[in-house]
Amino acid sequence: MTISNPINALLLDIEGTTTPIDFVYKVLFPYARAHVGDYLANNPASTNVKEDIAALVELNKEDVRCGLEPPRVDGSVEDISLNRVVAYLHWLMDRDSKATPLKSIQGRIWEAGYKSGDLMSQVFEDVPRAFERWKQQRRSIYIYSSGSVLAQKLLFSATQFGDLTQHIADYFDTNIGPKRNSESYGRISQAIAVPAPSILFVSDVNDELDAARPAGLETRLCIRPGNHPQPTTSNHKAIRSFEEIT
Repeated sequence: MTISNPINALLLDIEGTTTPIDFVYKVLFPYARAHVGDYLANNPASTNVKEDIAALVELNKEDVRCGLEPPRVDGSVEDISLNRVVAYLHWLMDRDSKATPLKSIQGRIWEAGYKSGDLMSQVFEDVPRAFERWKQQRRSIYIYSSGSVLAQKLLFSATQFGDLTQHIADYFDTNIGPKRNSESYGRISQAIAVPAPSILFVSDVNDELDAARPAGLETRLCIRPGNHPQPTTSNHKAIRSFEEIT
């Protein structure tokens, strides 16, 4: 499948694009859910934990204002019940929330899991070959995921094919902006100093591609085994393997 513009950078989603959805939903998410209580209890003095809980308190207030009826998280960071925080985090997980403090906490739980050997990540078999090919072609590879930058680095450092981080130039998460917001892709283009038409964004979610297109990026809809069905009227060319990107 040919591309209309000369591509200097590949911007890749993770879930359903480089990595099977089942690994995310059946391995990573359950692992974080099972360990979140212990993680918070064992790291009460951590600056990162305090900052994440403070952000969760503000997020909780917004959810309450919106009438979503979340488990309430009230009070100062120092006085909040740990059980209330865990209940709210579980509620966010059940909603598949992309909230930054949730993703931050999940990332550090997974970090401990990778270090202990409990976790090894998975990527599709065409991914390492494509990374090597694009590297030889002097095309830079970037990752953009709702998961934290830490979680992204951990995933690519511990795959069944070994450490793939040597191929990746940089990582972006929701701190750059939501993935369904066109402005996010403009910010990424500026951050990597590559004109938007020379960036190819590959994702399994049509709405994300719809956001990237107005920013000027080339797009491809990635169809992998186990992915959620996307609109049949998608305006984005579909691929089933990175081998189709030529």
